[in-house]
Amino acid sequence: MFLENDYYVVMNHKKIRRLMRKFNLVTKLRRANPYRKMLRATKEHRTCENLLNREFNQGEPGKVLLTDITYLYYGNGQKAYLSCVKDGATKEILAHYLSTSLEMKIVYRTLHKLQETLRYFHPEAILHSDQGFHYTHPVFQDKVKRLKLKQSMSRRGNCWDNAPMESFFGLFKDWVDHKACEKLSELKQQVDSFVEEYNNNRYQWGLKKMTPVQYRGHLLAA
Repeated sequence: MFLENDYYVVMNHKKIRRLMRKFNLVTKLRRANPYRKMLRATKEHRTCENLLNREFNQGEPGKVLLTDITYLYYGNGQKAYLSCVKDGATKEILAHYLSTSLEMKIVYRTLHKLQETLRYFHPEAILHSDQGFHYTHPVFQDKVKRLKLKQSMSRRGNCWDNAPMESFFGLFKDWVDHKACEKLSELKQQVDSFVEEYNNNRYQWGLKKMTPVQYRGHLLAA
């Protein structure tokens, strides 16, 4: 269109592609915003009441489940997304899933992994998140209800309402050099290794100097 309108040169788009390949010319493409794409797909998104009010630690393992998604750069500027669920009482990462896509599969797989980890949910379990499109999606909300979990959401634009989850992501990015990973498989190995280390070997003052896994055993024994 530019050639025709600005330079009065009419050229077939196939020839343009051939010339681009020949002279190694690459155009910048603006990628579609995945959030807008998902929101257009359904207009039935619903937010939920904030049931926690920042009372993250209610003294019982599995009662408060915090979830969120963060991005991780790796390779040559490639982006991956890490979805996690954290226990509010023990600070244990109960489920995590790494993906190169923000499609709904990322939260569905995370829920599935959470179910595999816990098997049986606390009768008053609350799944808390922000108001992201994944968590307001009707299919996700239906899956949460099928697991008999109550769904809770942070107030819009208030990161403090899910501070423990944000804290874990910050800790992860401080300790793991994810940008040095060249392949997704390498990044996945780093994620799995850190979560394993965090849950089983990272002692925390707030957990009576125990690791998350040790503190879970302590609470269950008590």
